[in-house]
Amino acid sequence: MGYVFFDTETTGLDPAFDQIVHFAAIQTDHDLNESGRFEMRARLQPHVVPHPSALRANGLPITRLNDRSEPSHYEMMSQIRRQLIAWSPAIFVGYNSIGFDEHMLRYGLFQSLFPAYLTSHHQNGRADAFGLVQAACALTPSCLIVPRKSDGRPSFKLDQLAPANGVAHAGAHDAMSDTLAVVDLCRLVRRCSNEAWQRFVRFSNRAAVAEFVDGEDGFVLTEFFAGEPIHRAVVCIGRNPTNSNGRFCLDLSIAPETWRSMTDVDIRAEIARKGTPVRRIRVNGAPTLTSFYDATDGLLNGVDPAIAERRALQFKNDPGLCGKIIALYSASWADVPPSPHVERRLYSDGFPSDADQQRMFDFHDANGWERVQIAGHFEDQRLQAFAQRLIHYEHRSLLDSDSQRTADVRLARRLIEDSGGPLTLPHALAETERLIADPIGDPLGLLMDYRDYLKARIDKISAFQAIHSQLTIV
Repeated sequence: MGYVFFDTETTGLDPAFDQIVHFAAIQTDHDLNESGRFEMRARLQPHVVPHPSALRANGLPITRLNDRSEPSHYEMMSQIRRQLIAWSPAIFVGYNSIGFDEHMLRYGLFQSLFPAYLTSHHQNGRADAFGLVQAACALTPSCLIVPRKSDGRPSFKLDQLAPANGVAHAGAHDAMSDTLAVVDLCRLVRRCSNEAWQRFVRFSNRAAVAEFVDGEDGFVLTEFFAGEPIHRAVVCIGRNPTNSNGRFCLDLSIAPETWRSMTDVDIRAEIARKGTPVRRIRVNGAPTLTSFYDATDGLLNGVDPAIAERRALQFKNDPGLCGKIIALYSASWADVPPSPHVERRLYSDGFPSDADQQRMFDFHDANGWERVQIAGHFEDQRLQAFAQRLIHYEHRSLLDSDSQRTADVRLARRLIEDSGGPLTLPHALAETERLIADPIGDPLGLLMDYRDYLKARIDKISAFQAIHSQLTIV
């Protein structure tokens, strides 16, 4: 199986309310030889307000985001999906992609009425080069030169790590430049820390992770905090009842007999402390795992693997104790009410029905008039809202005047009124003013232009709202 390396540049950090504006991907074979490239940009969606920090970090002028010659977001997501499916099956790799880019891709696909989990389906695997480079440094300290922050801690930021290791990275925060740098870093790790690379590939497969975690009599779990690896000898004590991909693991530094002697109050206090001995992993999250007998002394941290394995077996043979620890740990989880914003409900509301999934496919194959009809038949509130939004943006002329006005008023309110969800124009303006005044300032003049744009758009919307102030929108 080959690889697809990818990166996104976005309008902000919230996948529910921000959008991808630049996507790049590189296809390679199993030996990391490049075999294909794909790159695409999109213009800003009318309802999305970019965060000024993103514009400054990415070097994106607001004029470029509003360039009408660029494809719409829907057109871009359609092309991305078509290309990634053509390259499947593959192992999808990014840099902090499981923590960020994967979510941006999922939300972007779903809000464009496509199935969200492309990289998890089609026999694909998922892996994260951000974890790979940290694991390589833990397993083979001489593998990479790691820059240091001012406080002496390691920095694994791509724009610092790449040049420190001779990897060309002239256009940091450009999606294609970042993708090329990640490919080269992976080639470097593959050469200098084959052990880290083999685990990286193995655990890109969800089934392989599940088999290892569920079947091993204990293992070393490596987690990373502020660039520092934390190694723990753990054993899986059960599954997350609300997520089939979730597992509860328990630190083996505390003996089973100690847990058995604890009262419920003692257990609650122990699992609630900082650095809790209960560790949660996702088998589809490409965790960093090592069997006891493959672990170096540095990974074991003085733990005797024979003792750790014996304790692991004792826990596995005591499902009552494991169940009690899980029950007490999860008892504190509060039920989260559904978000009033359909954009936030990708995970909480589950998968669309079979009938709605068919409507999603039909929508893309339909002409404009047919799409208007399909939009009204979605059972899922999320899909109905996204379909109506797509028609407003892509087929506005097909709506009657009342429907156009209703959609315009609703959009104006979203952009101006704070609803506890998306970034509004007034909040973006205040944040822009703050960033212009901070020590970094506005070296490229991007924020000054963005401030002018925000002020003009606020004035335009205010005038529109004054005309349509009597229109009632449910």
